[in-house]
Amino acid sequence: MWNVIGQPKAVELLRHSLESGRLAHAYLFVGQPHVGKATLAINLAQALNCEQGIEPCGQCRSCLRIAAGKHADVQIIGRLPDTGSGEAGPKKEISIGQIRELQQAAGLRPYEGKHRVFIIDSAEHLNEESANCLLKTLEEPPPEVLIILLAANDARLLPTIVSRCQRVELLPVPANTIEQELVEHRQIEPDKAKAFSRLCRGGIGWAISASLNERLPQERSLRLNELQELVTTSLDKRFDFATKLAAQFNKNRDSVEEVLRLWLDWWRDLLLVKEGCAEFITNVDQEETLVQHSEGYNVAEIRHFIEAIRAALEQLEQNANPRLVLEVLMLSIPNREEERIKRPSA
Repeated sequence: MWNVIGQPKAVELLRHSLESGRLAHAYLFVGQPHVGKATLAINLAQALNCEQGIEPCGQCRSCLRIAAGKHADVQIIGRLPDTGSGEAGPKKEISIGQIRELQQAAGLRPYEGKHRVFIIDSAEHLNEESANCLLKTLEEPPPEVLIILLAANDARLLPTIVSRCQRVELLPVPANTIEQELVEHRQIEPDKAKAFSRLCRGGIGWAISASLNERLPQERSLRLNELQELVTTSLDKRFDFATKLAAQFNKNRDSVEEVLRLWLDWWRDLLLVKEGCAEFITNVDQEETLVQHSEGYNVAEIRHFIEAIRAALEQLEQNANPRLVLEVLMLSIPNREEERIKRPSA
């Protein structure tokens, strides 16, 4: 049984490849965080090693061990935590040492299953050395070995790596599909399920985690409140925030990009409220606040700042100076109407 939810095209493609015996030697699963990439990769590993056939039964010894992360022939490679200070810290790049270990293991015959499967999580964090090292394995793949790369943004990967993988895109899961899953299979209250299905932006993994852990939506609300306060705070405090965020970017760029996307969603919701389309907002728990804030801006100002956030994300993607990019973004925050009225008399 395939456990990934809301990805029928991806599942059908892999199922057909398994049935026809035309599975690629390497796959690249691309999609936003929490959309189901890792679940799909685990399901494919189970299908290759299932003791009952080519469909992952989820009940045999092999399927259970793979799901528990205990199968000798299925390995997940990801970024190692930086623990040099003795504390859990941000995650580093995937090192060449990890890829060399993959190469050594790939040269061995399967130990307890039919195929060796290597899942590289957050593959866009391969550094130059590790990426070139992996390329050699992709060019001459050993028999009975499958490599699956997971990436939120394959534009960060070497084009030569992308070209040697079969690319499978996982699209955002529709809100109604997520809501139905939470209500019917997770026994979540309908109101909460509806809210989580909108807040997750198509990332069903976040919705499921939020339904199990109240801390996640609470942290999200606190982060949004911090971003909203920047609108009315002084320029000095905005620049302090930019400096803090730039330092964080140098350690964990994903977390900073997530902050900016959260902010982008909020301002997009502000535009929807301003245009009388509140029923389509993402931040359903912020509707009252959005209505209040929308009264302080005109449509042009909101659109301009949305474009400023998008530009900042693109510039960070192109490795521009993060502090400079974020300071320019702080300067782009539009003043609320009451501030514009006060300013001439100041």
